[in-house]
Amino acid sequence: MNIEEKIKYWSELADDDLITAEIILNSKRYLHFGFLCHLIAERYIKAYYWKNLLAEPPYTHNLLVLSSKSGLNEVIPENFKQLLFKLMPLNIQARYPTSKDKIYQLLTYDYCTLLLSEIKEFSVWIKNFLTS
Repeated sequence: MNIEEKIKYWSELADDDLITAEIILNSKRYLHFGFLCHLIAERYIKAYYWKNLLAEPPYTHNLLVLSSKSGLNEVIPENFKQLLFKLMPLNIQARYPTSKDKIYQLLTYDYCTLLLSEIKEFSVWIKNFLTS
């Protein structure tokens, strides 16, 4: 794949995950929903990494590392930085739910609906960079 195809690949995966996240939210599978929101952000950031650095992103799920190394931190608004901070524990908790009760208390329908709105806004914002 060339660079443009890699950017498209990661972006389309994220787009598809966004559709799936809505379905999962409606089925009230909040832990899975949270994990998918993390994955959506990760995939968009990896697309941005390809666009900005023309190189393979590091093999990490850490959104903060990816954001920093990709150069995204230089342009990302504060509200989306906060979104990345909110999403970080959802990846770990979905994979290794050591404090399952605590994460389930956080992931209410209202909280997840807010996350969906924020991840949709992030999607629109970052795709402006990916298509320019």
